[in-house]
Amino acid sequence: MTDKELVLRAVTAREKAYAPYSGFCVGAALLTESGKVYTGCNIENASLGATICAERVAMTKAVSDGERKFAKIAIVGGKEGEDLVFCSPCGICRQFMAEFTNADFPVILGTPNDFRTYTLNELLLLAFTPKDLSVE
Repeated sequence: MTDKELVLRAVTAREKAYAPYSGFCVGAALLTESGKVYTGCNIENASLGATICAERVAMTKAVSDGERKFAKIAIVGGKEGEDLVFCSPCGICRQFMAEFTNADFPVILGTPNDFRTYTLNELLLLAFTPKDLSVE
């Protein structure tokens, strides 16, 4: 699957976002190494702390289906009814990605016509990962 195709899947996922408080809708499309695509959208909650981001929705869907190896993720976002804007994942989502991927994991950000790929390491320097819990 091309990066653009994955971005377009994220755009479609964004259409299902539930964002009545911020109005900022996010979509994510996660490609597994097995070739499956899992999508997610942000789901806000009145308590705000219970809100879940699109990236974690996509990843938890994949993990709950038994997937553990991921190839790349595309993330798009913007105010409802407006053009998409550059949308970088929050710190919690970056940390969540670090649990299941590695420093070179590709994270595609932007819009269908203007996107860029970053590594997770570029977005999350000095990540705390399972290796940090190992007794050596």
